[in-house]
Order: sequence, then C-alpha cells, then structure tokens
Amino acid sequence: MRNFATTLTFTFLLFIVGHAQPPAASKGGAGKQGPPPSIGRAYGKVTDSTGQPMGEVTAVVLKSTVDPTTKKKKLVLLKGMDTKANGEFNFEDLPIVTPLVLRLSATGFKSQDVSFTIMPAAPAAGAAPAGQTNASPYGAIPSFEKDLGLVKLQNKVEDMAAATVVAAPPTMRLDMDKKVFNVEKNIVSAGGTGLDVMRNVPSVNVDIDGNVTLRGGSPTIFVDGRPTTLTLDEIPADAIESVEVITNPSAKYDASGGGGGILNIVLKKNRKKGYNGSVSAGIDSHGAPNALVGLSARQGKINLSLNGMYNGMNGKTVGNTNRYTYLGETTELLQNDLVRNKGHFLFGQIGLDYFVSNKTTISGSYIKVHGQFNPTDNSQLQTDSIGAPDKSVTYATRTSPSSREFDVNGGQLGLKHLFTKKDEEWTADANYFGVTSNSNAYYYTDYLTGPPGASTTSIGSTSAEQTLGTNTPHFYTLQTDFTDPIGKKSKIEAGLRAAVQHLTNNSNTYTLDATGKPILDTLGASDYTSDNSVYAAYVTFTSAIKNFSYSVGLRGESSKYDGKLLNTTPNQHFSNSYPLSLFPSIFLSQKFNHDQELQFSATRKVNRPNFFELIPYTNYSDSLNITRGNPDLIPEFTQNYEMTYMKTLPHNNTLLLSAYYKYTSHLITPFQDSGTNPVGEPVLINTYENANHSRTFGAEATATYNFTHWWDASLNLNLYNTHINTENLNTPSQPALWSYFGKFNSNFKLPDNFTIQLTATFQSKTQLPINQNANNFGPPNPAMMASSQGYLKSYYGFDIAVKKTFFKNQTGSLTFTMTDIFRTRWSDQYSESAYFTQEYNRLKDPQLVRVVFAYRFGKMDLNLFKRKNMNTQGMGDAGQSL
Repeated sequence: MRNFATTLTFTFLLFIVGHAQPPAASKGGAGKQGPPPSIGRAYGKVTDSTGQPMGEVTAVVLKSTVDPTTKKKKLVLLKGMDTKANGEFNFEDLPIVTPLVLRLSATGFKSQDVSFTIMPAAPAAGAAPAGQTNASPYGAIPSFEKDLGLVKLQNKVEDMAAATVVAAPPTMRLDMDKKVFNVEKNIVSAGGTGLDVMRNVPSVNVDIDGNVTLRGGSPTIFVDGRPTTLTLDEIPADAIESVEVITNPSAKYDASGGGGGILNIVLKKNRKKGYNGSVSAGIDSHGAPNALVGLSARQGKINLSLNGMYNGMNGKTVGNTNRYTYLGETTELLQNDLVRNKGHFLFGQIGLDYFVSNKTTISGSYIKVHGQFNPTDNSQLQTDSIGAPDKSVTYATRTSPSSREFDVNGGQLGLKHLFTKKDEEWTADANYFGVTSNSNAYYYTDYLTGPPGASTTSIGSTSAEQTLGTNTPHFYTLQTDFTDPIGKKSKIEAGLRAAVQHLTNNSNTYTLDATGKPILDTLGASDYTSDNSVYAAYVTFTSAIKNFSYSVGLRGESSKYDGKLLNTTPNQHFSNSYPLSLFPSIFLSQKFNHDQELQFSATRKVNRPNFFELIPYTNYSDSLNITRGNPDLIPEFTQNYEMTYMKTLPHNNTLLLSAYYKYTSHLITPFQDSGTNPVGEPVLINTYENANHSRTFGAEATATYNFTHWWDASLNLNLYNTHINTENLNTPSQPALWSYFGKFNSNFKLPDNFTIQLTATFQSKTQLPINQNANNFGPPNPAMMASSQGYLKSYYGFDIAVKKTFFKNQTGSLTFTMTDIFRTRWSDQYSESAYFTQEYNRLKDPQLVRVVFAYRFGKMDLNLFKRKNMNTQGMGDAGQSL
C-alpha cells in the first residue's frame, strides 16, 4: 500500500509538470515532450585514500548537453558546493533520468568524476492506474534519490626533484592597509640576514649601522604579525618569504611606535604534505661562514617544521671624526677609527601545527637565538686647544676590545577556530620573549708624547677602564581577536590585548690600577628595573558598496610605567600612567575599471618614552659618550594621512603612487646639551627632549615591470620634505629639508640556468634618523646625533648577484654576491649646535663578496590543508595584530 501511494503521488507530480506548459506541435502534429523535472537528490561522502573524511572539497554536478554552434557535446555546471566537515555532500533539485557527472577536486588530490543517473525504479505490478491515457512517459518511480556512497580521492604525490613551478607570485601586492613584497627570488641577500633583505625592499632604507627607516621614521619590526625582540640581523634571510610594509597601520595594530609604520616579516612555512627541506652553506671574503638547514614534515593532522642557522661575522668599518667644541675654550678633536666586529650567532626555530579538525587549529613555536659579538675599536685621537693662551696638542691611542653574549628564548601558543558561518573566526594567542645579555668592554688609552707613528713618540701615561653590563628584558603578551561577518560584504572585528614588559639592567664601570685590579667608579654605575604594561581593545567595521569599500576603527589603550634606579641612596622611583588614550583609523578604497584602485587612510599613533630616556642619572662611563635621561619627557602623538593609487598592468606589471603627510606633536628627539662633570670640567651630554613638533610630507612611486620572460625590474622613488620645530629648546630650527630616496632592482634570466640581479640605491641629503634603540636596551649609539641638530649627506651604492642552478630539475644552486661594488656607501654625518660642530664619516664592509651553495630535497604532495580564511599569502593567523 505504501509503495502504491508513493507511486501514485510521484505519477501525479509528473502529470502536473508535464501539463503545466503544453508542448508546441510538430510538423506531423505529434506532441514534443518537455525536459525531465528537477526533483532528484544525490548524496554521498568524500574521504582520502586512508578513509579520513575530507571537508572543504569542491563538489560540482555537471550535465551533458550539445553546443548549438559546434554541435559537440560539452558539460555545463548545474550545482556546486563544498563538502561538510565530515566529508558529506547533498544535492537536491537535480533532473531525473538524465546523465549527470559529479566532479570532486581538492588541491593536492587527483580530480575524480563519478557518472550517475537518477533513474526510476522498475514499476511494481499494478502501479500504473488502469486506463490512464496521460501517464508520465518516465514510468512510475517509487524513489528519486541516488546514494553515491563513499568516494575516495587519491593523493597527487610528486618528488621535489620533479616538481615544476608553473607561476611565481607577483613581486608586489596591495591590500587594504599594507603592501606585500615577495622576496623569495631576491638572490642578493642569499646567505645574509634580514638587514640584507630590507636593503632590497621598496620604501625601506638601511644605514651603515643597520638602522632601518621607512619614509624617514623608525618602523616597528614584526615577525609573523607579532612584535618581536629579535633584531633584523638575528633573522636569516633565507627563512623570509615576504615583507609586508604597513606605512599607516589601522586600529587593529598596537598604537605604540609613533608614525614609523610596521615591517612585518613573514617566515617561510611548510604547507605541503610529505617532507621537504633545504640546506645551504657559504663564506664571505672576510672569512665569515654561514649555514642554514630547513626541514618540514606534514602527515595527517600534524605539521612540523625545523629551521637552524649559523652566521659568522668578521666585519670591518673605518671612520673619521672632526669635532669642534665651544665650552669656555674651543677645542678640536680629530679621531680615526678602525673597528673589527668578529662573532657569530645561532638561530633555531621549531614549529608545530595540530589540526584538531578542519575548523580548529592549535599552533605552537619556539625560537632560540644565541650570539656572541667581539668588536674591537682602535682609535687615534688628537685634541687641539684653539685660541687658548697656552695652546696645547694632546695625542692618544685608544683600544676598546669588548664582548657581548646574549641568549633569546621565545615561545608562542595559538588557537584558531573557524565557525560554520563563512569567514567567522576566533583566534587566541599567548607569547613570551626573554633575553639575557652580558657585556664586557675594556678601554685602554695611551697618552703619547707626540704624533702616533713618529719615531720620537713614546707613551707618557696610560689609563684603563672596564665596563660590565647585564640586562634581562622579558615580554609577555596575551591577545584574542574575533571576526564576525555581516552579510556578504561586511564584517566586524574586535580584539583585546595585554602586553607586559619587565626589564632589569645593571652596568658598572671600573678603573683598573697598575696591577689590573678593578676599582668601582660610582659615577659610571647604572642599576635599574622597570615595568611597563599596555592594555588595549579595538573594534573595526569593514564593508563594501559595489566597488567602494571602507573600514573604520577605534582603539583604546591604557598604559602604565614604573621604574626604579637602584644605585642611588635612597633609590629613585619614576612612574607615569595614561589611563585611556583613543586612536581612531579610517580606510577608504575605490576600485575603477581597467584594474585601478584608489585608497585613502588616516590614523593616530603614539610613542611613549622608555626608561632609559626618562632616568635623570648621568652616566660618565664613556667620556666620549656621556648620557643622561630626561624625566620630564611626555609621549609624542602622530597623525598620519595617506592617499594611494595602484594600476595593475598586463603580465603582473604594477604602478603604485602614494602621497602622505605626517604630523607629530611633542617629538621625542636625541639632543646634545652642555654641562659639567664632577670635577667641574665642561662637557657635552647626550640627552632627550620634546621638540615642539615635526612634520613630513611627500610622494612615493613604485613600479614593477616585466620587459620580457627573461628580464624584469622594479623602481622605487620617494620625494619628501621634513621639518622639526625646536624653538622651545632655545635652538634655532633647521630649515625644512627636501630629500629624495631611490631604489632600483633588476633581474635577468640567462641561458644555462644563470640569473643576475642588480640593485642600486641613492639617498640625497636628509635629516638624521631618530635612533629609538628599540631592541638595544641600553644607551644610544654615540654616532647618532639628534635629528634636530644635523643631517646626513648624500650617498649611493650598487650590489650585484649571480646565481647558477644545476642538478636534475635545478635542485642545486651556487650564488655569488658583491655588495657596495664601487665603495661609495659612505655614511657622512654633519651635526651642529651652539656648543659644537661635528663631521663624522664611516665606510662599512665595502666590496664584500659572499658565495653560497644551496640544495633542496624532499618528497611531497601539493596538498594545502584547505581551510577558509587561512590567508597564506599574508600574515595568516598572525594577521589580526593589536
């Protein structure tokens, strides 16, 4: 009875459908039957070769039809979907008694087609009502469902040696709030460090001391979307996949750092099942070796990566100083320096991802860095008393051997969960970085009876000092982010962040007597601790109306600072608190026809003074670099505005034009002032002040162009005007200075698997960068004068690299590089105030040659563990930074 009722019901449905639109009469007068009704259902489940369910597999149903033009059969799409987390799929409203094809595809797996037809079951006896003249021609069908069962997809496994690269990612990509530069094919930096990579990234300038500037400001360094204590010269170049240049960070990012922007270093990650790896080794012309090992393995729900690097150093820097000091009497200091910086550092990283499900991932990583630097500075000094009644000349030689040993330990634990709703996700992260650094420096000064090298010159007297230092900064960060889509084009993002820093620093200077016994110099002692905490919350709303998109955000931060100077009696305590500061941001984007896009952004940022800048203690341990903090410093606030236009040309060619304006109130700047030492002698003191304000505006152009399949080039030009108002410091403000910076990079692919890369940079006269000493945790570099009191003269330089690949499928390579080919990268600084004028020039490692051999190996399949919103080309899970 049940089968009869079902048959009767379905026959009735066919009757209704068949008579809803009567067919047109043919020439013979016979009726023409309409298409079969779409009332069928097909379902099943997808697994891999081991029987594990596969979610997010693309499943489409295709129907065979005849092309009316070519009269050939072709498949057309009817329906499509992604499989559920348990691998199941379900298609409804499919045409019955029609040949169909289910096509399943997933990256890293062989595509599979399953042919099927939803056919009516054999009619039961008596199923068709007797005498029915208009019964359906398709017969009685008691069921219109099709169970396709389990469908297994086979892995597409390839040897690394047989893999062929089809297309390389574009060199530059513009996102809503950042520019992404792919640096994997940058061969000039092979065997080097992150500093070598930055020298080839547009918009970024690196000076002789390794100080990085972005449009004249000091950017914050991120690694995989998180602030780091690592310096760029502690990160191996070959471990870097891309660099994200964020010139105007949104409210999602930490407001600290002022308007310097963010440079986010995205490290290479294994996204391939199986195993793969690479090894490289090299040496430079100074005899410093380097080596790198990278291993990755992925099986089932586990992804493991290991990276290790050794980098030796044997750098050479020559320099000259000519300084006039006007304190009571005029003196002239002539100083020649030769610095040899020997040492090494080891970098190790282990990372583990556990895919709990296709929606939940737990990640953990550990970083270990050990380094030992042993610089020796040999100086020849001549001091002349000019204009004094008893004019005198003093000659001296100074040898300053020192050593610094440090250990960095860092750990990160993260959780990412994707909800059922598309693009809804939640992340949580906990980070720790700790550094232990010990330094030991000697200063041996021989006062001579005549010019150095003269046959009659001898040592009249000798002084010897020793400085021992230890600092141990610890950083703790907790943060969580949530993204909630609203409709197809809108979303709300919100997050919380807590960052706590504890710093302990101890430095003591000793005078060595004739027997070498150290005697503590209380004027050269510095012992302090500090605690700094920032608590933040943000919310952003992003939406789009056709080709117009926008994002508005607001960030609130509460900060507190406590410091204590322990080498005074009683101990001196310093603290400040800023209960709440607000930082809005807005981003607008309009896409036009012909691959054009226009963006505008506006943000507010802050830079808070650190402990070393605040403590009023005067450190006389180095008579050539006397330092003192300023407890009256207040935070500086920066307003940033930027307009960007991007045009994408054929063949991945791009043109990017930007105009920007930055205004900073209460700028914190290094400043040289006059004072007296404990014995009443006039001296110059390096300290810090709040200038009235500074402003910078400029325009930047970046272009990438592929001339042919064997030649491509990129060009970056930045024209800017900078002015610092120092009227509140009783110092005349320097005139506004127009400057420009250019960087050119070109790659040539030659026969026999040769590649040549040429890089050129030019920096015109510009104001000195402000040295923030973000990762040094100690006194500033004595060479860095106040940006408000000097400028840097123009310089240029050329680098070249040649790479040859060999072995089967080019798995081996040999790279030859030379930096500063023409010995032109002189750093020539000029500074002046009412108390001094100084010229200081240096040249570091010119014509340095490096040779690196590399080999890659492994067996892998190209399976990306397909997960929505993984954003593998950007910051990925780390991208939701506060």
